[in-house]
Parts: sequence; C-alpha cells; structure tokens
Amino acid sequence: MTRIIAGAARGIRIDVPDAGTRPTSDRVRESVLGALESMDAIDGARVLDLYAGSGALGLEAWSRGAASVDLVERSRPAAAVIGRNAAAVGKAVGSAGAKVHQSAVHAFLGRVAGPYDLVFTDPPYELADAAMSADLLALAPLLSADAIVVIERAKRSTTPELVAAGLELVRQKTYGDTAVWWAQPAATPSQSR
Repeated sequence: MTRIIAGAARGIRIDVPDAGTRPTSDRVRESVLGALESMDAIDGARVLDLYAGSGALGLEAWSRGAASVDLVERSRPAAAVIGRNAAAVGKAVGSAGAKVHQSAVHAFLGRVAGPYDLVFTDPPYELADAAMSADLLALAPLLSADAIVVIERAKRSTTPELVAAGLELVRQKTYGDTAVWWAQPAATPSQSR
C-alpha cells in the first residue's frame, strides 16, 4: 500500500496500477521530496511528472505545496488510477491543480508550453538510453531558468545524457537498485558572471 507521506494530503492512500508500473518506494520518495523541500523547490512550483505510474511523486509534491502538477502516463488503465488518486489528494489539498494526461511522454512534450519548475521523470527501467535522451532534449525548452529535473532509473543504467539537453548534473544518489540523478539548466556564460 502506498500513502502520501507529508503535506496537506498526508496519510491518504493512493492506488497503484495492477501492472506495467514500478512505483517509487516510500524511502526514495521521502528522501527526494525531503531534499527538494529543504531547497525550497516545491512550494508554489509548477510540477511535471513524466511516466507517472500511480502519480505518487507528482501528487506528493502537490500535497507539499506545489501550485500545480501535470501527470503524464501512456497507459490508459494507469492514467485512470492516477485520476482517482489526484481526486483524493485534491480534496485534501483543497484545489484542482492536478491534470492527468493520458499520452506518450514524447508526444506530450511536443505539444505543451511550460514552463515547469520541477520535473520528475521515472521511466520504465527498460526504456532505451536514446529514448531517455530524446525526452530530455524535448523537455529542456519547457524548463524555467532555475528548474530541477529528478531522473529515476535502474542503478545499472548509464548516466543520462544531460549536456546535449542543456542540463548539468547537480547530484546523484543510489538507493538499492534505484539511481536518482538531479539536474538543472546549465548556466549560460552571461548567467555565470
């Protein structure tokens, strides 16, 4: 059973799709979201949760004060589960700031305007590196200048190709079989002065 860990919706149970998803463990979710809170990266943020699965990452951020969350999931049954989870969290949060998009991630990135302040991308572990790189390249123009992108993959995965997407690695951490990379838009020469 998965629950929202903190914030306005703390303790609310969220459902997990029957098949085809790999929910982020409570331990990883608590560590990542706690670190983001300590950086003041959640309050008022526009959040994008790619390969949302159950929506746990994006909904947790919403519970903790994010202004809005777009949850993108290709699977129709999983998107329906996310919709129910978002409705439950929305009642506790007291707003309608969550939108579920039943779409392939790359297609969604090609038609949305952004900007996003916080992005979670937790693709299936079997997603090819080239597809991950293409997603990051499509995501880059949708980011605010101080955005944070959190990428979750299998520990055995190669480090995501960030430079081509104009991103730089901020931190990396492993939790058992899971690796998490944090990235942000690379500073341009005029920004670094």
